[in-house]
Order: sequence, then C-alpha cells, then structure tokens
Amino acid sequence: MDRAATLVHDIGVHAVRNDKAEVGFRILVGGGLGRTPMIGYVIRDWLPREELLNYLDAILRVYNRFGRRDNIYKARIKILVKERTPAQFTRAVEKEWERARGAPATVPDEEIERLASHFDPPPYAELPADDAGFRAAVADSRPFGNWVKRNVFPHKIPGYAAVTLSLKKTGVPPGDVTSDQMDAIAALADRYSFGELRVSHEQNLVFADVRQSELFTLWGELKRIGLATPNIGLLTDIICCPGGDFCSLANAKSIPIAEAVQRRFDNLDYLYDIGEVSLNMSGCMNACGHHHVGNIGVLGVDKNGEEWYQVSIGGAQGEAASLGKVIGPSFAANEMPDVVARLIEVYVERRHEDEQFIDTVRRLGLEPFKERVYAAAH
Repeated sequence: MDRAATLVHDIGVHAVRNDKAEVGFRILVGGGLGRTPMIGYVIRDWLPREELLNYLDAILRVYNRFGRRDNIYKARIKILVKERTPAQFTRAVEKEWERARGAPATVPDEEIERLASHFDPPPYAELPADDAGFRAAVADSRPFGNWVKRNVFPHKIPGYAAVTLSLKKTGVPPGDVTSDQMDAIAALADRYSFGELRVSHEQNLVFADVRQSELFTLWGELKRIGLATPNIGLLTDIICCPGGDFCSLANAKSIPIAEAVQRRFDNLDYLYDIGEVSLNMSGCMNACGHHHVGNIGVLGVDKNGEEWYQVSIGGAQGEAASLGKVIGPSFAANEMPDVVARLIEVYVERRHEDEQFIDTVRRLGLEPFKERVYAAAH
C-alpha cells in the first residue's frame, strides 16, 4: 500500500528489492494536485540505494535548467514533465545522473548502517501470533469487533497490531482534537505503543505497536475520550481542508459540508454495507483536501460571490492512483448531502458482489451517476 500518496507528488520514492533481493528505490516524477492535477510517472524502476541523493540531485538539476520561470502556476516539475514528455525528461535525468554517479553525495553502506542505528525497533516481547483473549473479546462484543475490523491492522511482529485513531467523529471537524484529547493520546501512546504516535495524511493518528492482548482495554480508553469511531476507510472518514472558516485562500467553506455528509450517513450498519469509499474535500483549487484523488471529490468554487461545490468521481490514491472526473455543473451547499446520497444509491443498486465504489465507477463510467444526480436535482 502507498501510505504517502507518492504518485501525486513532484518526486515519489518507493523502497523496493530487485531480482537479487537488493534494496533500492523506484523513482517517480511529475505528480501533483492543485490547479493542474497529474499522476506521476516511473522514470527508474530500480535505483541502488547508495545513489538516491545523486539521482534526486539530477532530477532537480534538470528541473532547474529547463523549468518554467515565466508563469508562477507552471513552475512545477509536473508541468516540465508534461511539456517535455516523460521519456525526454527521463533521458535528461539519466544523462545528468551519469555525471553525478559516485559523487560526494553517494551514501555508502557504512553510513546507512550508522543512520539505521538511530532507529532501533522498540523492545517487542515474544508473544503468540493470535491472542485468545483478544479473539474472545471480538466474538463477545460487536462494537469492539466493528472497531477491530475498521481501525486495527496487521503487524509484522507476532502478537502486535497497528491501530488507527479516527479523528472523524460526526459533529467534529475532520482531523481535529482538543488539547485535553491530545494529552490523553500522548499518555495512551506511552502506555500502549512505546511512546510513539504517527500522523497519517488522511488526518488520523496511528499507534503503530499495540499488543493484541491490550486492544480491548485501549478501545475502552479511546471510547472514553471520543476517539474510537469505527469508520476508517468508510464514507464518513472524510479528508477535508479548513476551507473558508479558517483559510484566506478558500473559495468556499468545507467543514460544514463535511459535517452535513457525516450526519446524513451517521449509521454504521449502512456505512458497512456501502463499504470502502473515500470522500475528499477542498475549499479551493489548491487541493489541500486531495479532492482530485477521492473516490468522491468535492471542490468549493466561487460563483458570483456565492459558495458552490463541484463534484467529481473516480479518483483514487495508492498504487493504482487516478484523477476524478467532474460530473457536471456545481451544486449549492444545501444540496450536497443529497448529491452524495444519490451517487451512493447508484453504486448500491448496480455494484457487483464485493465490488468497491471505485471499481463500479470505473466499470460503469460517469453517466449513470450523472443521470441520477441531475435528474433528481431537476
């Protein structure tokens, strides 16, 4: 899984192994969202790990030499890659790298080992791979089982799990926590996850190393502070920028729309029936909410001084990233919950068994969704 959205960055780096099991990197360039959204291109399938800095330097040198300076909106690697074509850009980078290969920025094995020594794994205990008490708790408590299904993920160390704390409780701006909650989260990280807390770009928090045997207790603690909503990956797990409530660049508010959608779908049984759907929302074209790569994307726009919302579907992040396509004219704020509901209705009616929303959109195209939304609107 691509947890860093690398296909929509100027430069993306994947750690990979070659056919000799040697660790190296796959390099992507030319991704980005905002005014001109693009998916990045792989320009090198495997790069020796010691050459990473040299190769990145080569990319930046090519960009510095040929990049646009006449237009602030086109001064991005993605624009250069598109204009010169990925193949031509790749050739220029490879030529530049040949000159830089083995340069002082080369990272020898000894340096990698020295750096790695500062990142020792936590002191994991030797535990059974499957904790009996944990399994019994899942069987005995449906709410706990729902939380485990959506918010708990496998771990490479036997007896441990990774836990995502949902910051998407209905009625709370997506990604927000209070100072009291943050104090409590810090204490829980110390108690249950070796003092480590991670932040995901989906605006949630992660305890990376939790014992299976302690999951039920942790769930109770998280419930007490309002951070155990079992909706990770579901429709109400919305990525949402601050929008017009807080950002001077925004064309429209985004938080109230997110809350309205969450309230419309505040039914866990229905959410579980719908399955995995990403809804991303931005208050302007800067795309801080990553609306281009949401299965459902919402963009706030200014229409004669009023706030309206443009809807796209078919976007996705991850290794099969794609950009959503706009379904048609924008909608007023009070229409948005109904618009999302109609998109979901089409999916539920026409999906194949075990087919996710994004796959149904890719199979059917925009038209069935567009027809339902605009027919109902008129």
